[in-house]
Amino acid sequence: MRRFAEAEDLSGPVRDALGAECRIAGADRLRGGSKKGVYRVRLTGAATPSVIVYSWADEENFWPGGAAGDGATGTDPFAPASGLEPFLAAQRLLHELGARVPRLLLADGSRQRYAADVAVVEDVPGGTLEVLFRTDPATARKALSGLARTLGLMHGTLAPCYGRVDLLERGGAALGSSCEQLVLDRALRDLGEAAGRDGRISAAHGRLDGRLRTLRSRVAPRTEHGLIHGELGPDHVLVTEDGEAVLIDIEGLMYFDVEWEHVFLRLRFQDRYEALARPGLDPRRLDLYELAMRLSLVAGPLRLLDGDFPDREFMEGIAEHNLKAALALLP
Repeated sequence: MRRFAEAEDLSGPVRDALGAECRIAGADRLRGGSKKGVYRVRLTGAATPSVIVYSWADEENFWPGGAAGDGATGTDPFAPASGLEPFLAAQRLLHELGARVPRLLLADGSRQRYAADVAVVEDVPGGTLEVLFRTDPATARKALSGLARTLGLMHGTLAPCYGRVDLLERGGAALGSSCEQLVLDRALRDLGEAAGRDGRISAAHGRLDGRLRTLRSRVAPRTEHGLIHGELGPDHVLVTEDGEAVLIDIEGLMYFDVEWEHVFLRLRFQDRYEALARPGLDPRRLDLYELAMRLSLVAGPLRLLDGDFPDREFMEGIAEHNLKAALALLP
């Protein structure tokens, strides 16, 4: 059985962040995270009623194999990104660019007050953009417009190398020879894994393999890469009470082809994507990346379900939806 943090466990980092006079009234583990624990800690005797604590304890990571190998070092841009170091690197860069992220109150990797790396950040009170689309459309429209400006800043920030920002900050180099080849190699692995789990993918394996290779052959080399979030859905955007968009789950921030981001944005924002669209995207990259992403969203959720991730029906739904969409992309 996994043991998650209790309020008293988190009291040390929170008091270090806010002062010894604050008192912990309670802590709630927020659902949905698969790589880190996210806790809302309720307070008394502090200037704010609550803060958010991120915990990168091993118990919080539901991915089979944890953060071993290339994911831990950051050399594989597509490995599940987790940890205090990538979080802080992303936080610094986004703050420098003027992109709104939760204000950092404390980062502690010493493990002296808590048995894992932790960060304490502000609790943004307005909810997620995903929820506001349903409950407060006017505020959601304002936040969506702000998100478009933030994405313009990010995608216009260019680098000659691709890779996660914490890796490049350390002077490292990412796996592979190009974004498009890395995407193809990963898609072929995802295809093989999905084919071993579902007969429909297995029956179409040869056609999907050939389609991926054909789409890859049409993509021309590129020498600059934009800054992307990597998993930017409306559930990864918090909204302040005055409608400002705030990015969360930023550990996977990387320089990559911005088309990869736009494929994901299009999938997640659907008919609202037009507010985030930008001119000049490479249609051939979009074609390759859409099929590759669909296969990733089949293999990844099924892989996660090999473990004890609790929201199983939700992950099964993601896999099923994207399996059908992948097959629909075949000519």
